[in-house]
Amino acid sequence: MAQRLTIPLLRLWPGRLVAVLMGILGLLGCSSEHQDTPLSFWVLGGEGSAVRLLVEAFEQENPDVRVIVQQIPWSAAHEKLLTAYAGDAMPDVFEIGNTWVSEFEALGAVESLTLSAREKEDFFSGILDSSTVQGRLMAKPWYIDTRLLFYRRDLLSRAGFDAPPTTWSEWVLMMETLRDRDAGLIKALIAPLGEWQLPVILGLQSGATLLDAEGCFGRFQSASFRVAFHVYIELYDKGLAPLMGDAQMTSLYQDFAAGRIAFYVTGPWNIGEFHRRLPPSLESLWATAVMPGPTGPGASLAGGSSLAVSASSRQKDKALALVEFMTRPKSLLTLYQMTGDLPPKRSVWSDPILSASPPLEAFRRQLDHVIATPKVPEWEQIASKIILYAERSARHEMTEEAALLALDHDVNRLLSKRRWLLSGPCHQGAVP
Repeated sequence: MAQRLTIPLLRLWPGRLVAVLMGILGLLGCSSEHQDTPLSFWVLGGEGSAVRLLVEAFEQENPDVRVIVQQIPWSAAHEKLLTAYAGDAMPDVFEIGNTWVSEFEALGAVESLTLSAREKEDFFSGILDSSTVQGRLMAKPWYIDTRLLFYRRDLLSRAGFDAPPTTWSEWVLMMETLRDRDAGLIKALIAPLGEWQLPVILGLQSGATLLDAEGCFGRFQSASFRVAFHVYIELYDKGLAPLMGDAQMTSLYQDFAAGRIAFYVTGPWNIGEFHRRLPPSLESLWATAVMPGPTGPGASLAGGSSLAVSASSRQKDKALALVEFMTRPKSLLTLYQMTGDLPPKRSVWSDPILSASPPLEAFRRQLDHVIATPKVPEWEQIASKIILYAERSARHEMTEEAALLALDHDVNRLLSKRRWLLSGPCHQGAVP
């Protein structure tokens, strides 16, 4: 049995008594400052190696702070964050997809942030808007994921075109020419039916809001979205894009290298994939271009990831310092060099590492024209409904009109709780 420690406290001088009491409290771990508690930082996807390098630099700059990084796959991230919130086990800092920000803001799970006027000006406005809910910045943009055209320059040239399309009509003409010229040997466009991004991009380009101003009702039957949806469905009706899902994309890079694909709407991660998977001899034959729009270069999505501070964090000052460090221009440049993730600040794009890359030039121009998806917690569910009814219409299981009617019906049902919470504003924009 351990011996009991007895100290004749009354015989100690007052100063020594205080010192003894403070020492005992220290041994019991009763520090209110949590100086020894590390910051928890959840990172999603493949940024783990880059983040650990940046965290080491942050810890050197802040020797009193220790950071524990946990890497989570994207496929499990959304559910894991919700589970952590429900269990009061949120990390101090976490990466969050931009389309999730409004959901976690509605839960009260994220701390609002502030920016200096200079930093606010440095961020691309469309990207900054995607992390802003009701005028409050709820997460700090970390990297950008927008989509535009990847294309085979030589295929367009052989078909008589010396530049990529800038309008919908030019794009359709090029694809029809390629279809007719090569008798079906070339897939003019790869547009997997399992993706919601292309129909949404076309809708946003045509001025569609997708939801009403309060985010309470679907507006997919609006004239602007009808036009865009028709353009999208015609891609399949005219044989410009094959009816295929994500599971049928296994030979994408081989087909692109072999000249069997002319256009592909995709994001910046494929710059690295194309460099790695396509032969060096093709480097000059593929290129990127800003999305074509109804009458000229069009907008694309303000996607990507941001960094958020948990509202329940007990070390908010240190958490905010970590977010500030991770979003410095130097840190963003390091992240790009290690992962290819595009920086959300204009100042980083002036670095020769980015400005000297031809495929990135179109992305830089596109970033001045990006639009956030509706900022409602239900957006992920709405996106799945867009996929469902777009595929049914493309496969002629439903007419376009029936598909949009059903889409609005399902979306309105998904938004019923929001209408109940915001009864006044929502009823002002109610469907007759």
